[in-house]
Amino acid sequence: MRTQYCGLVDEQLIDQTITICGWVHRRRDHGGVIFLDMRDREGLLQVVVDPDTPEAFTTADAARPEYVLAITGRVRRRYAGTENPNMTSGQVELLAKHIDTIATADTPPFPLNDEFTNVSEELRLKYRFLDMRRPEMQERMKFRAKATSTIRRYLDDHGFLDVETPILTRATPEGARDYLVPSRVSNGEFYALPQSPQLFKQLLMVAGFDRYYQIAKCFRDEDLRADRQPEFTQIDIETSFMSDEDIMNLAEGLIKDLFKTMLNVEFGDFPRMTYADAMRDYASDKPDLRIPLKLIDVADIMQSVEFKVFAAPANDPKGRVVALRIPNGAEITRKQIDEYTKFVGIYGAKGLAYIKVNDTSKINNGVEQESGLQSPIIKNMTDAVLVELIKRTDAQNGDLIFFGADKAKVVNDAMGALRVKIGHDLNLATCEWAPLWVVDFPMFEETDDGKWTSVHHPFTRPKGTVEEMKTSPETALSIAYDMVLNGTEIGGGSLRINTLDMQKAVFEALGIDEAEAEEKFSFLLNALKYGAPPHGGLAFGLDRLIMLMVGASSIRDVIAFPKTKTAECPLTDAPAPVDAKQLRELGIRLREKDKPAS
Repeated sequence: MRTQYCGLVDEQLIDQTITICGWVHRRRDHGGVIFLDMRDREGLLQVVVDPDTPEAFTTADAARPEYVLAITGRVRRRYAGTENPNMTSGQVELLAKHIDTIATADTPPFPLNDEFTNVSEELRLKYRFLDMRRPEMQERMKFRAKATSTIRRYLDDHGFLDVETPILTRATPEGARDYLVPSRVSNGEFYALPQSPQLFKQLLMVAGFDRYYQIAKCFRDEDLRADRQPEFTQIDIETSFMSDEDIMNLAEGLIKDLFKTMLNVEFGDFPRMTYADAMRDYASDKPDLRIPLKLIDVADIMQSVEFKVFAAPANDPKGRVVALRIPNGAEITRKQIDEYTKFVGIYGAKGLAYIKVNDTSKINNGVEQESGLQSPIIKNMTDAVLVELIKRTDAQNGDLIFFGADKAKVVNDAMGALRVKIGHDLNLATCEWAPLWVVDFPMFEETDDGKWTSVHHPFTRPKGTVEEMKTSPETALSIAYDMVLNGTEIGGGSLRINTLDMQKAVFEALGIDEAEAEEKFSFLLNALKYGAPPHGGLAFGLDRLIMLMVGASSIRDVIAFPKTKTAECPLTDAPAPVDAKQLRELGIRLREKDKPAS
């Protein structure tokens, strides 16, 4: 039926008769001549319909946006001055000789051409099949497909095998809630959808498959954000007999190859940063290095001040006090400072103290003069403290210093986010792309009830010995590594535990006794008895990676059929109730919802 894609018709086809098929993107009637902009996945082509082809003209006259047409005609060069250099087909047009209407169309609920503005995401997702007709969405889906092919080629060329792992498995504690699937044949028992192929890819290493990869669907029943979905895709990689440096170099090579192929962007070697340094300087384990601002610890300076807002957290082992110097920040208005104060409040901060630095020369020998510094808080500090703050932050005339003081988590969340926001607001970014590795993560972090939980997962190999794990789990570091790009974690991994005694020691630190370990992980523990090679790997979030590469603001814009922020699908109305017969077959009875009090 079709001989050419609309968007690929170019000057090489001039004077040839071709047939295109696609959708009417726009229809224009100019003085008895009808112009149809026809659209398919490759782009647009202008079609001219003259009255001297009456049947074609009548069909074109009746056509409306989103009608599906098949058009046969002759390719000719556009008249001078009407070319469009931004399109592959912009130098030519199709003079129609015959038009068939394949399908008519109702008026779409939103425009799919240049008039597409301010359309709610809910409406877009309800009519996703229409939303994806838009050229922007078409290009994103094509970009994703090509990127996936590039990734597969790289891994194939490096000796990796594409192996599928099960979708129906058993529930394991990996940090998020599982999606459970009831079993009809094993009444009262459940499968779980995998949060990742973690355990199966480790078993593949025990099985001797050496280098594995998979473009894998994963599922997590957790709260959603712009870069999270209940089902997502990851590039899953595992290797044997490779060091953490080897794995990082291979993964770095993959990302370099992908960016060069897709965007013609060349990266140098990725810098390495320890988790401790990242948290100290950027209050984040995924720092955005495009922003040159750094946090500076000042708790030691504030310990003796009579201002409790600073003194209390400065003397609290779990507190933190930091300064954030903004070069030339004195130009920030009081209204903007109030807006930033509201912003940090989102993260639990109770306020946002600041000092404007007007003239450091007026701070002589520890004697602060009012015109030198400007702030409501300076009256609560001694001259010596103020002088030390200026020295510690290296503040210059015209700078502004913000302060964060609270529990360490609140300070890190609030000031880390503020650092990035101010960097973007003031256009302080020094480059377009800033990749790095964050390494030396703690093995564990303390929960609110005083227990330990894995920072990554309980199969991560720690540095040190089994005895050190048993005696000092709180100081253990992991052989783990996260790849960060522009403040977003795009991938992470680790070396894995490959000995039974170390795996048991980690379970013990996590409060998992032998009975629970045997119940949940017997297949893994059993495999470790039979000669497990040293192994490790990582996984990249494909959705996040594509989102960054195409400049989208949400991974929903690079997934064909995503869910909403509430994990619902407006297109299919999922999740949805099932009938009573299905529930009986599964041995499930629904509890009645609590009735509201009268």
